[in-house]
Formats: sequence, structure tokens, C-alpha cells
Amino acid sequence: MTQQNTSPQDTRHKNYIGSTLLFLGIFSTATIVGILLILGMLTTFKIRWQIGHAWCAIIGWMTKVFCGLTYQVEGLEHINTEQPAILLSNHQSAWETLALRYILPPHSVVIKRELLYLPIWGWSLLTLKSIVINRKNQRAALRALLEKGTKYLNEGLFVLVFPEGTRAGVRDVLKFNIGGAMLACKSGYPVIPVAHNAGDYWPRYSFLKYPGVIKLKIGPVIESKGRKATDINAEAEAWIRQAMKEMD
Repeated sequence: MTQQNTSPQDTRHKNYIGSTLLFLGIFSTATIVGILLILGMLTTFKIRWQIGHAWCAIIGWMTKVFCGLTYQVEGLEHINTEQPAILLSNHQSAWETLALRYILPPHSVVIKRELLYLPIWGWSLLTLKSIVINRKNQRAALRALLEKGTKYLNEGLFVLVFPEGTRAGVRDVLKFNIGGAMLACKSGYPVIPVAHNAGDYWPRYSFLKYPGVIKLKIGPVIESKGRKATDINAEAEAWIRQAMKEMD
């Protein structure tokens, strides 16, 4: 059952227990994993990624068991693990920040600077080669994205960007920021659009999670060489908007 479909038979109140168990599971394990990742600075990125990957898999299992919430992926064939790309995804909830780490190949994620203020949790994000940006200084944010993004792409990592900049409401797609497309234009690496409807079941700002199947669609590769950033951005945004309509 989705967030917007209410009726006299609505049984969402039954999700309080499951949502509480999931919250406790995430809170307790995140602290342990955060410490392991920080200690993992003495090892390699590959090991740290595996730690984070395993934790996200555990959270996915908890989500299924406690809340009856699973996911379905379409378009994985568009991902070539030997060809790094910029992944542009819509942003609706916390679900995709966890699930995409498990579903997609090793990648760097663009995160807001404020997350680093969280002891252990925020600090551990730095160990996973996150690209930290200051959203209040757009020029500095773009520079950090271009420099770090190109560096990580050249190292063989994908780069995940949420071009809306913040979580959107259910079925909404906000106007895309140009940063991810600019990275593709400057670096020459392709773009792969990603769309999902996680907000239907794991809404932003909501404690409750609802049972169902989240749809995740991965689009075809969008080439960037010889193209303007505005054109790349427009094509990715159009594909995601269309994919969202099809999910309706």
C-alpha cells in the first residue's frame, strides 16, 4: 500500500512495530559499521566498500522482514562494470541512499557537508570516497564535484549524483542541477539515468515504512563526448520523468 492510497481498510497503523524495529536496527548497526569503516582506513578502499555493501544488504533484509518492503530492478544490463559512468538518480527518500550502494557497482556519492557533523556516521562516509559539497557555495560545490568526480572516475569508480539536490515529494521530479551533467561533459564519461518510486513506500520525513515493491529502473547510457552539459542534463531528466510516469 502506498502513502497516498488511503481508505477505510487502511492498515498502515500496523507498520509502527516494523518501522520501529527497522529504526533500531539501522541505528545500532550503523554505529558499529561506522567504527569499522573508520578503522578500515588502515586497509584498502575495496575492503571498506565491502563492509558498507554488506551493511546495506543487512538493512535491505531488515526492511523486507520488518516492513514487508522489497524492490524490483529493471535495466541492470545497461551497467557495464568495466566502464565507469555518472549515475543520475531522482531522490525521494533514504531508501535509495542505502539500496543503491548494494545494487550498483562501487561508486562515490555526492553528499552535503552537513552530514559530516554526525559523529561516527558522518565521518565514516569520508572513508568511502564521498564527494562532499557545500550547497551554500555553488561555485565551490561544482569545483569539488568536477575535481573529485573526475579523479574517482579515472580510478574506475562510478559517481552517483542526486541532481535534484534534495528529496522530492511522491511522484515529483524537481528541476535538475547541472553539476552531474557538467562532470560528464568535462570528463567525457557517459551518464546513466536511474529512476525509482521509493517515496511511495519510504516517504521523506516519515517514520513509517509501508509494505510493497519499490520499482527501480536503470536507463540506457547517455553519451557525453562532444555534447553540451545542458543537453545531457535535459536528456537524463526527460528519461527519469518519463520513467516515473510509467511507474504510475
